[in-house]
Amino acid sequence: MKATVKWADGAMFVGESGSGHTVVMDGPEDLGGRNLAARPMEMLLLGTGGCSIYDVLTMLKKSRQQVLDCRVELDAQRADAVPAVFTQINMHFVVTGVGLKESHVKRAVELSAEKYCSASIMLGAAGVEITHSYEIVEFAPAI
Repeated sequence: MKATVKWADGAMFVGESGSGHTVVMDGPEDLGGRNLAARPMEMLLLGTGGCSIYDVLTMLKKSRQQVLDCRVELDAQRADAVPAVFTQINMHFVVTGVGLKESHVKRAVELSAEKYCSASIMLGAAGVEITHSYEIVEFAPAI
């Protein structure tokens, strides 16, 4: 996997993935940015959430669960000193569907955490305390 990050202006950077997709990152105004895009550490957190939610949805679809919506809410804490690394991340999955089996949702979240999500497993191996939780929302159509 390859990528390139190019300085654009101030604290703004444009990243290009090896697959040809671009993303803009920017810093806060007090650090020379214009606050026009996500921070690099926010991108790391978003990527971790994206990696894990992909796993969870793939497993739920394979187990024939009728998922209508899914999100992962990430809450991260960072060290107070430089480097301000992540020290803790909680990943809370909210899965909405029809007749979802809790055992399938629980298993999908566990497998993502323990076996499949390269991003969160890598951060965990680096010492970040990562916790997972989930809730199931039963879809009830309006009458």
